[in-house]
Amino acid sequence: MTIKNVICDIDGVLMHDNVAVPGAAEFLHGIMDKGLPLVLLTNYPSQTGQDLANRFATAGVDVPDSVFYTSAMATADFLRRQEGKKAYVVGEGALIHELYKAGFTITDVNPDFVIVGETRSYNWDMMHKAAYFVANGARFIATNPDTHGRGFIPPVARCVQGSRKSPGANRSMLESRVRGSSARH
Repeated sequence: MTIKNVICDIDGVLMHDNVAVPGAAEFLHGIMDKGLPLVLLTNYPSQTGQDLANRFATAGVDVPDSVFYTSAMATADFLRRQEGKKAYVVGEGALIHELYKAGFTITDVNPDFVIVGETRSYNWDMMHKAAYFVANGARFIATNPDTHGRGFIPPVARCVQGSRKSPGANRSMLESRVRGSSARH
């Protein structure tokens, strides 16, 4: 069997929090030394490719930012093919950055989409607005359906339950994963 590409998850596979797992550097450098196309995936939408490259470098693993593909990137790739370009976003910098690159206007006035990603600043006002917009026809997107956060921090799937169950809301939850997006690698 000939290996043509390598796609690997980051969290819990190559890195545990900010520490590289034993053998990760050797594994990745071996792939890159052979010139194989490499994609490193994460469903964590709060970091850019450069953020992730810096995180890996801090852990002693040097990889270029171009090998990373996040749920923020997958969400933006998916939404490029949808009608509507206005979004209410509950999320952090990298998610908003990817949506701007995809041509979206970030707004809290009549959005076409409510997009929820991992964030440390989710509050009642945001939850209320998200639920209101979804109940009034905005399409709901959650970047990652994690049900367990770090420590006592509630994850996205727990935070969005109120928005998904709003009267009149579309009951489906899109998991923006690479298989449902147009992979750029």
